[in-house]
Amino acid sequence: MKQWLPGLDTLRRYEAAWLPHDVFAGVVLATMLVPVGIAYSVASGLPGIYGLYATIVPLLAYALFGPSRILVLGPDSALAGILLGVITPLAAGDPMRAVTLAGMMAIVSGLACILAGVARLGFVTELLSKPIRYGYMNGIALTVLISQLPKLLGFSIEGEGPLRSLWAIAKAILDGQINWVAFAVGFGTLATIILLKNTKLPGILIAVVAATIIVGMLGLGTGYGVKVLGPLPQGLPGFAIPWITQSDIIPVLLGGCAIAMVSFADTSVLSRAYAARLGMRVDPNQEMVGLGAANLATGFFQGFPISSSSSRTPVAEAAGARTQLTSVIGALAIALLLLVAPSMLEHLPTAALAAVVIASAIGLFEVADLKRIYRIQRWEFWLSIVCFVGVAVLGVIPGIGLAIALAIIEFLWDGWRPHSAILGRAQGVKGYHDITRYPAARRVPGLVLFRWDAPLFFANAEFFRERVLDAIATSPTPVRWLVVAAEPVTSVDVTACDVVAELDQTLTAQGIEFCFAELKDPVKDKLKRFGLFAQLGEHYFFPTIGVAVSRYLEINNVEWNDWEDQAEQAPEPLAGRNLKAGP
Repeated sequence: MKQWLPGLDTLRRYEAAWLPHDVFAGVVLATMLVPVGIAYSVASGLPGIYGLYATIVPLLAYALFGPSRILVLGPDSALAGILLGVITPLAAGDPMRAVTLAGMMAIVSGLACILAGVARLGFVTELLSKPIRYGYMNGIALTVLISQLPKLLGFSIEGEGPLRSLWAIAKAILDGQINWVAFAVGFGTLATIILLKNTKLPGILIAVVAATIIVGMLGLGTGYGVKVLGPLPQGLPGFAIPWITQSDIIPVLLGGCAIAMVSFADTSVLSRAYAARLGMRVDPNQEMVGLGAANLATGFFQGFPISSSSSRTPVAEAAGARTQLTSVIGALAIALLLLVAPSMLEHLPTAALAAVVIASAIGLFEVADLKRIYRIQRWEFWLSIVCFVGVAVLGVIPGIGLAIALAIIEFLWDGWRPHSAILGRAQGVKGYHDITRYPAARRVPGLVLFRWDAPLFFANAEFFRERVLDAIATSPTPVRWLVVAAEPVTSVDVTACDVVAELDQTLTAQGIEFCFAELKDPVKDKLKRFGLFAQLGEHYFFPTIGVAVSRYLEINNVEWNDWEDQAEQAPEPLAGRNLKAGP
């Protein structure tokens, strides 16, 4: 119970001194949660009220199931692009159908996270490299930003996908459809948020309240055509099962799984960062369960998918939050607003909401670290650009699918075509080293020392065979022994073992002994089970390369001066590294 309901454990250990801090932080947090929740709901193609529903319920659920002490969950700009990409073509302008679709996506996302957490698959998002994450997040940020430009400029467009939307926006601007009053309100809101971003002042709250007061007092909604939110319905979200049609199942499943991946990737990073800051440890599997429970709950209570927030969590921390009671207080404050004063936000301009989302989308862009990646490794930079273009051109869901496919290819590539080396004796340097790094290294006559720098498995087994045969073919002397320096080999499978067995037969036919050195015990145990020890001969498995070389020299009566001149200075490898000389 303690493992799966960490909120109860926190409650049992709750200290009275924490209560004033949590209550104050919760009230402060609520002032930010309201405008942000509404803004991200509208950005996702949903009525604004559902952003508050998707804020109240997840905060309460995560307080019970989530392991982080102060992490804040709610609607997120990174998910808005995914929701919009799935909902817009399916809902066809029907807001209640859009709510139903979003609710089911939250349920799918929640179930995916819970199942993955229970199965202890919290590591899966780590398979996405940093350049790939940057690529799809930059693509999502661009998609969200483009989707909000028409609202900021005071007009509406019809267009699916970033490129078509850009074309529609450009056409509307050329046709003179800009509402300059709405643009002034939205641009002023955006400028205020950006200017106050790095201060201790609540920039979003100040900007949104100011825009609402100005629009309300000057009557800009009726006199100048500035679109406003309108009165919110009174009351709390009720339980409802979001039934969807059969034709919606596939896109909703794909969208829900994409949201699960993106939301958990962000949540796990943020959770670990705050856990380290607080001197705590957070189980990524329990984090996945907590996120899943929050999404599942909001899906059944008229909400939509949510994630952790890198903008709202710091607000809670700065306000003095001690535990998840802060989130509970924030949720109760929003619920009180809906019960007592739902009309308070009726003059909130949609241009200001667009500005909130645009400010958040700008924060999603990663440029500085991509410059560093470009300097370090160009191909990873271009991999990130491909993911970015994929999301921007193909759309969010296909783009994320492309990112996952590229991640799998990237993951397999290093194992599919790994580095290998032929080793020789470099004068004045301990051990045996890659002859491409030490061109002057001497090679033992009749002996090929071959190092394989990867696990040996089905994807690279044939490549292993090719490299071994190439090493033999390029040997300057007729080969008697081939020794595989196998210390980097961490695993082997059936396919690879069969290839090794066939390779042994090929080498035996050529009069070459096939040997291994420095093989790890778990890998050695597998080779014994596969029968390779019996086939190759146990006496051809050596603990070190040095022992293998000594045994070769002894059996084949080869004259070899292993260490020519100990007094000479060791040569530098081609990479320019300085290594100590020694016997």
